[in-house]
Amino acid sequence: MGELALAVAALALVLIGWLVWRVQRQLEDKHREMLVDLHGGLAQQSDRLAGRLSEELNRTRDTLHRLELSIGESLSSRLDQISNRVSERLDEGFKKTNDTFVNVMQRLATIDEAQKKIETLTGSVVSLQELLGDKKTRGAFGEVQLEALVRNVMPPAAFEMQYTLSNGMRADCVLKLPAPTGMVCVDSKFPLENYNRMFDREANDADRALAQKQFRADVKKHVDDIAKKYIVAGQTSDGAVMFVPAEAVFAEIHAYHAEVVDYANGKRVWIVSPTTLMAVLNTARAVLKDVETRKQIDVIKEALARLAVEFGRFDERLRKLAEHIRQAHDDAQKIQITGDKISQQFQRIEAAELEEQPASNVVRLPEERKPGA
Repeated sequence: MGELALAVAALALVLIGWLVWRVQRQLEDKHREMLVDLHGGLAQQSDRLAGRLSEELNRTRDTLHRLELSIGESLSSRLDQISNRVSERLDEGFKKTNDTFVNVMQRLATIDEAQKKIETLTGSVVSLQELLGDKKTRGAFGEVQLEALVRNVMPPAAFEMQYTLSNGMRADCVLKLPAPTGMVCVDSKFPLENYNRMFDREANDADRALAQKQFRADVKKHVDDIAKKYIVAGQTSDGAVMFVPAEAVFAEIHAYHAEVVDYANGKRVWIVSPTTLMAVLNTARAVLKDVETRKQIDVIKEALARLAVEFGRFDERLRKLAEHIRQAHDDAQKIQITGDKISQQFQRIEAAELEEQPASNVVRLPEERKPGA
């Protein structure tokens, strides 16, 4: 009995061992199949990834190639533009350099010519000083300079040279300005003799002081003469202009002889130089231009007033025309309605569908007259 139990136990162990081996073999086979499937899946996934990677690499390579071509074309175009600009700048620079060189040569020639003229002018200055030493010649010089300045700025109708006033006095120039200024006389004065003595290096201090005193007296005398001769009540303005042809003399008066300037202003005589006279003349021309502009404005206003009247008539007639058009439109609509009704009646007649209708809804057609009716 014990041997049988041992045999059964041994058989059971063998059976269990076989079952274990069997299960282990199945597990190994299953594991092997899983490994094969996994290897196949990994291979397929690797192939797909390799394919996608290859496609992406191809697309990237194509994109890079196109980008390279685009960058190359852009760089080539940009280099061409830069090259053209550099060439233009170089050409322009060479041209400017050449022009500058030519200009320098011309200026050197001008300087050389000016040097010769200065040498000639040195002798001419001596002659001019001798010329201005004569009082009548100085007067003529001032009148010529005054006329040149006035003609250069003022319109011909706004001035007159050597104008004789009602008191018999003749002014070098009169400016014909609009009211309330009116006619302004301009007379040239050139107090040069005592001015030159004031700056004579060979004279002593006493002689220079005396010359300065006489210079102030000369200017005041000229102011008195202008105020007496060229301010005429009822004909000229209440002021006049004293023209000093030399800027240096004018500067001396205004810088060191303020009492003379105040004296002239009190007499309503304004002292001017060539430079300040230009300012006065330009102001006068601006006043004349403003007056002419205002005249044109008045003309424009009159034209606009007439245009306003005509526009009023136009507006009234336009409203009447609009009313006629509206009435015609209403009549046309009524005619259209009547025409539509007539057309409908004709259509019904043609279709033989005319039915008896109330008289108010039927458009009565003109009856055909019988002969002899």
